[in-house]
Amino acid sequence: MAQIFEITVNGEPRQVEAEADLPLIYVLRNELGLTGTRYGCGLEQCGSCMVLIDGEPSYACARAMDSVAGRTVQTIEDLGTVADPHPLQQAFLDEQAGQCGYCLSGILISAKALLDRNPSPSRADIVAALDGHLCRCGAHSRIIRAVDRAAAMLRGEGGV
Repeated sequence: MAQIFEITVNGEPRQVEAEADLPLIYVLRNELGLTGTRYGCGLEQCGSCMVLIDGEPSYACARAMDSVAGRTVQTIEDLGTVADPHPLQQAFLDEQAGQCGYCLSGILISAKALLDRNPSPSRADIVAALDGHLCRCGAHSRIIRAVDRAAAMLRGEGGV
């Protein structure tokens, strides 16, 4: 039976009607029109569906609505805009850190969580934070460089 859930999405309080066990990704994409969160495997194995829940990276593909009631969700749509990109987005552009781009919304969300908690990550920190993401394009080295560049930008050091 459907019920009303109150969640904050990208800073905006929302009420959505859904089944308790409906995965969050379906509400984000189908009810709220936030299609930047991608559906990949549906098994928490690829990372394409990553969002932040109360600041922590979480898989939206298998996260039931009843587990996000009253919580704060941030999607890729809240990261930056074309006119004012987040330093992560700018660094990914500068490093050409993507080809098809399907996985990038999830990678950017996990990278943001990393930089929020660690403004000076080592290469090993970046690799560990992105370990749960699959990218078939082979852009891994550029992705790591982009996260490192964004960290420097956020620290006010400019690009690398």
